Amino acid sequence: MPLSAPRGARRRKLRRRADMPLLGGARPPIAALLALLLLVAGATALVLGDHDRTAVDKAVLTSQQRVAEDGALALRASLDESVTDLQRAAALFAGPEAVPADTVLDKLGKVYNKWRGLAVIDPAGGTLLAARGETIPLADALTDKGDRADKSDRADKADKAGNSGKQDGGKGGGATPRLVKLPSGDTRMLVTAALRGGDKPRLLVASGTLNVPGISTGENRSLLVVDSAGTVLAKDGPSIARTAWAKRAAKTAAAAFTKTPEPGGHPGASGRLMGGTDKHRTAVGYAAAGRAPGETSPAGGLGLSVVTSVKVTEDAKAVRTQAFGLVAAAVLLLLAVLVTWVLIRTVQRPLIGLYLESRRLGRGELDRPVRAFRGREPARIGAALESLRGQLLGGRPTRTGRARGGIGTRTTVIVCGVVLLAWAAPLLLLLNRAGSSVAVPKQLVEDQRRRTDTAADRVRKALNEGWADVASVAQIVGAGSEKGDKGDKGEKEAREDADAGSATKAVLQTTLREHTRYRSVYVLDADGKVLTRAGAAPRHPAGRKPYADSVAQLNTSGKEPAVAAYAAVPGGKGRTVVGEYDPQFLISMVTRPGLGQVWLVDDKHRIVAADRQHGFRAFSKLPGKHLDDLVTKARKDTNGTALLHRADGGSSLAAAASFTGGGAVRDLNWQVVSEQPASWLELPEYTAQRHTMLAGLLGVTAAVACLGWLHIIVVRPLRTLADQAEALAGGDRKTVLFPQHHDEAGAVVRNLELIRQQLRTAERPPAGRN
Repeated sequence: MPLSAPRGARRRKLRRRADMPLLGGARPPIAALLALLLLVAGATALVLGDHDRTAVDKAVLTSQQRVAEDGALALRASLDESVTDLQRAAALFAGPEAVPADTVLDKLGKVYNKWRGLAVIDPAGGTLLAARGETIPLADALTDKGDRADKSDRADKADKAGNSGKQDGGKGGGATPRLVKLPSGDTRMLVTAALRGGDKPRLLVASGTLNVPGISTGENRSLLVVDSAGTVLAKDGPSIARTAWAKRAAKTAAAAFTKTPEPGGHPGASGRLMGGTDKHRTAVGYAAAGRAPGETSPAGGLGLSVVTSVKVTEDAKAVRTQAFGLVAAAVLLLLAVLVTWVLIRTVQRPLIGLYLESRRLGRGELDRPVRAFRGREPARIGAALESLRGQLLGGRPTRTGRARGGIGTRTTVIVCGVVLLAWAAPLLLLLNRAGSSVAVPKQLVEDQRRRTDTAADRVRKALNEGWADVASVAQIVGAGSEKGDKGDKGEKEAREDADAGSATKAVLQTTLREHTRYRSVYVLDADGKVLTRAGAAPRHPAGRKPYADSVAQLNTSGKEPAVAAYAAVPGGKGRTVVGEYDPQFLISMVTRPGLGQVWLVDDKHRIVAADRQHGFRAFSKLPGKHLDDLVTKARKDTNGTALLHRADGGSSLAAAASFTGGGAVRDLNWQVVSEQPASWLELPEYTAQRHTMLAGLLGVTAAVACLGWLHIIVVRPLRTLADQAEALAGGDRKTVLFPQHHDEAGAVVRNLELIRQQLRTAERPPAGRN
C-alpha cells in the first residue's frame, strides 16, 4: 500500500504531460536554434582549415581554363566567320546570268585575304574552272565526309545545295566544313558554297589555314589545337607535344568535347589539370571549340579543342586558419549551450508552469496557491492566476497591477541574440581579412594581360570582318554599275537609279538579315546623302562626305556610340556602302567570364562599350587614374600591359591592350581595358576570408531565424496573454478568450476561458430573483 500513492501521482503527472501540446510553442525554435548552432560550429571547424599550395595551383588552373576558353571561342568564331563569309559572298553573286569564275575569284581576292586558296569547280565533271592561291585537293572538296559519289550524284548534290540556298534566303547552301591533311603535313579547312546563276551548277571552294588562336605565348606558355582524336593540328610556344602530360591533356580535351556544356558558361566542355612534379609544375587548361545545345556553328562540329599550358614558377606560403576555426567553433559551442539554457529557464519552463497552473485552476483544484514565477510576463500571469483562484473561492476581483520587476521575455531574447551576433559579426566583418598585401602570383597578372590582349584581338577581327562583309556588298553594287555603263548616259543614269532602288536594296536587306552585327546598312552618294537603306535610321553626319575605306567612329557624345564600316563602290562615282554596328554587338565582343570589368575605349579614353554584367554610360571616363595611366602605357606596348593595383579597399588586376595588326580599324586607336578585384581570385587568403564570412553569415542567419521565430510564436503572444489575464482578474467577464495557436500559450488561453466561464456562472444571479 505505501507504494500505491507515489505510483498514482506518477500516473497523474504523466496524464498532465500527455495533455500538453507537442507541436508549436517555445520548444521547436529553441531546439532548432541549438541544432543549427551546432551545425554552424561544425562547419566553422571544417571550412576554416589550413590552405596550402594547392589552393594557389587552383587559382592558376582556373585562369588557364579561362585562357583556353577564350582561345577556343576565338578559334571557333574565326572558322565560323570564314564559312559564313564564303557562303554569303557566293550568295551575293546569284543572278539570272552566271558570273564568270575568274571575276568571282578576283572580286573575293580584293575583299578577303583569309583563304590560302580559292577555286571554282564544276561538280558534275570535277573540272577546275578557275583557281587562285595554293592548290586545293579537289577530291576532298567533292567528297562529303569521305564518301566518294559518282559524277551524277555530285551534280544532284550541287543542284540541291543551290535550291536550298534559294529557299533559305541565300545563305549559301554549302556543305559542312571539314579538315583535310595536305601531303606536306599541314591541316586545312575546306569550305564549299554553291554559286548560283546560269544553267550549270558550280561550287566555290576555299581552303583556310588552321592557326592557333590569337593568344600571345612567350617563354613559358604553349598553345595547342587538337582534333577529336587528340592529334595536334597546330601549336605555338615551347615544344611540349612529346611530354606525357601534354598527350594526356590532348586526349582529355578530345574526350571532353562531347560533354554537355554548363548552362550560361563556355559553349563547349572545358577543364584543367596539373602536370609535372612538385618542383616543376605545369598548369594546363583545355576547352572545346564546340557549340551549346541549340546553337548554330559550322565549326562547332569539327571536334577541335584548344589546350594551353604554363609553367608554375611560384610557391605560395600556406595560410594557417585551422586553429582559428577550432577556437571559433569551441566558443560557438559554449554560447549555444549557454543561450539554450537561458531560454529554457526563462521562456520554456515558465510557460509550461503557467500551463500547468492554469489547467489546475480550470479543473477546480484550488487547494494550494499559484506558485511565483520569475520574469516580467510570467510573473504578471502568475499573479493574475492567483487572483483568479481567490475569486473562484468567493473573493472579489482585484487589479494585479503591471509587472513587478524582473526582466521581460523580449529583453531576454534580445540579449541572447546580441550574444550570438557578438560571435558572428566579427567573423562576417572583421576577422581573417585578406587586405591589400596578399601575394598575387605573377602568372595571374600575366594571364589578365593575355586575356585582355585576346579580347582586343577578337574585337579588332570582328570589326575588320564586318568591314570585309560591307566591302563584298560594295563589290556587288559595283558590278551592277558596270552593267549600266554599256548604254548611253541617259540609259546609264536610269539603270543606276533602278539599281539603287531595287537590286541594291535587296542586297542590303539580305546583308542586314544575315549579319546580326549591324543595326543598319545603307548606300551614300559622294556628298554623304543616303540613296537607299535597310534597317534603322542612318547616323552618318549630315552633309559630311563618306569616310575612306575603314571603320570609323561617328560620335563622341550621346546615349550610345555610333560606329560604322565604310567601303567604296568600285566605279560608283563616290558611292559608298556603310554598315553601322549594333552597340549590342560591341558589348557581346567584350563580355567574357572571369575577366572582371571590361571596357572598350576610344583614343581619348572614353568608354564605347562594356561587358553586360556591369553596364556602362557611353563616353564616360574610366573609373580610376591608374586605368588611364595603364591605357597610356599600353599604347607603347604592342602586347598590352598589366599591373597589380593596390589600394585601401584591396588589390585588383588591371590590363590594357591596343588594337594591333592594322586592317580597316587602323585609324580607330581603340583599346580594351579590364580590371578584376583580387578578392575574386581563388587564392588561399581570399578563400579563408570568404569561408570566415560564410561562417559568420551562417551564425547570423541561425540566430535571426530561430530567435525571430521564438519572438513571433512565443514572446508576442505571451505579452498579449499577460494583458488578458490581468483584465480577467480585474473583473472583465465579457471578453471571450480565443487561442491563436495550439501551443503552450494557446493552452493557457483556453484554461483562462474556462475560468472566465466559471466566474461568470458563479456571479450570475439565481433565476426568478429581482
